[in-house]
Amino acid sequence: MIEKFPEVQADPGVRRQVLSDSPELMVVAFRFEAEGAEGKLHNHPHVQSTYVESGRFVFSVAGESFEVSPGDSFVIPSNAVHGCKCLEPGTLIDTFAPRREDFLTPNP
Repeated sequence: MIEKFPEVQADPGVRRQVLSDSPELMVVAFRFEAEGAEGKLHNHPHVQSTYVESGRFVFSVAGESFEVSPGDSFVIPSNAVHGCKCLEPGTLIDTFAPRREDFLTPNP
């Protein structure tokens, strides 16, 4: 059975929706609604792969900045400090290994 997960507010101007998950892997859509919206700098033990479905973003990963646009993808190593700023509204598709348990509980 396919479980439908609700969209939740991740950061101001950013909505998050778990698309699929298992203990070993999770796929999540992050929808950036406006130019200037940010995914704040953070880190986590999960390996993350990001695919740019739409929009344009500037990412910072482990102190290095780069711009990405539709069709680009990259991997963020475990525990690397990273974040992004939206230059043009769009959607990022992130995968996490293992899954982000914190994304399975409602926001406080």
